[in-house]
Amino acid sequence: MNGRTIASLALLAGIFVMEGFDIAAMSLAVPRLEGAMGLDPASFGWVFTALLIGLGAGGALIAPLGDRFGRRTLIVTGALATGLCTLGTSTAASVTEFLVWRLLTGAALGACLPNVSALSAELAPPRLRATIMAVVSAGIPVGLAIAGILAPEIVGLLTWKGLFYVPGIFAVVLAAGLLVMLEGGLPRGAEPKAAGELAAKLPQLALLKSPWLFPFAVFAAMLAFNACNLYLLNSWLPTVLPQAGLTLDDAARVSGVANLAGLGIGIAASLLIDNWRKGPTLMLMFGAMAASFIAIWVTAPDPGFWTLMLMVGVGGANAGGMVLPGLAAYLFPARMLSSAVGVGVLVARLGAFAGPPLGQFMLQNQVPAQSFLGVAAIPALACVVIALMVPAALKRRVIEEDKEKEKADTVFA
Repeated sequence: MNGRTIASLALLAGIFVMEGFDIAAMSLAVPRLEGAMGLDPASFGWVFTALLIGLGAGGALIAPLGDRFGRRTLIVTGALATGLCTLGTSTAASVTEFLVWRLLTGAALGACLPNVSALSAELAPPRLRATIMAVVSAGIPVGLAIAGILAPEIVGLLTWKGLFYVPGIFAVVLAAGLLVMLEGGLPRGAEPKAAGELAAKLPQLALLKSPWLFPFAVFAAMLAFNACNLYLLNSWLPTVLPQAGLTLDDAARVSGVANLAGLGIGIAASLLIDNWRKGPTLMLMFGAMAASFIAIWVTAPDPGFWTLMLMVGVGGANAGGMVLPGLAAYLFPARMLSSAVGVGVLVARLGAFAGPPLGQFMLQNQVPAQSFLGVAAIPALACVVIALMVPAALKRRVIEEDKEKEKADTVFA
């Protein structure tokens, strides 16, 4: 890779850093809005969900235009729109206004992020494609951690509005940098297809047929359950922890540290995915997550112990977002990888939609902090059960590739 490619990948990773900070911004702002504006934190469940709806809509309806107009156009435009909408969020004065701005922010991010993932794979050397994808997407836990750690200082200088100024301005700067660094043109290998070739136009349909339906179901189900945990925890953790005796500033810092731990867990698990057994690696990661939340559930609030457990639990949820796309590289052949990851992320949004309203329901019913966090063990345990099926899912690819090889040998015989 040359210097321009490395710089481009660094800027693309910056988009994920910005997304992580942006996700955290709303959750960090919510407990402060009650004092500043008299808004009840429990009324923000659909505000968190609005971002996810926007992400799903932008990903499904706008992001595919990158195949027609080029990834650079969608990435730059999406980053700029994200920055402007995030800055717009700082002007909101009611729950409804927050909801509208977060919906628009999500749509802009949804248009941008799938093209960022696709372009990072295209820029990477083939032998490092999965690794590069994981490293670029690692920007999300980095952004979440930065937001949590710096939130007290940002709020002290700029009030709660600063939590949106920072990612908004960063997104605009990234858009300018990407405009300069990225090359234009259509995606590599993009060519007009014959009018009747539905499979060529919609390659994702192959995921819904044998032999790929079972591997895709395993992959997408883990993504969905993990996304439920990811958005449940990152939406409400800064609101829930003060109920256990932490100050708002301490809760923000604990959230940041827990998310930063996801970077280390994700890299370690990715190395195991590449060099060890895939199923046991995922069972170990998700099993440790479940155990950490159960430990919180059965213990009295203890800042030190809870922080350690949240580093395993919340960090593990963030790591799942890094590790699972890498698993897809082993479940599916290269010709199907983009479709598998793209459709899998769309399915994951369905799981993510459940997280914020679930947290809102528990808050409205005054569920104690221990039980609130203990509930996160359930999706983690579901992922452990699904991970038991990974070896069988991997075997499907081996069987299919053997069939294709036999067919090719017969043709050339």
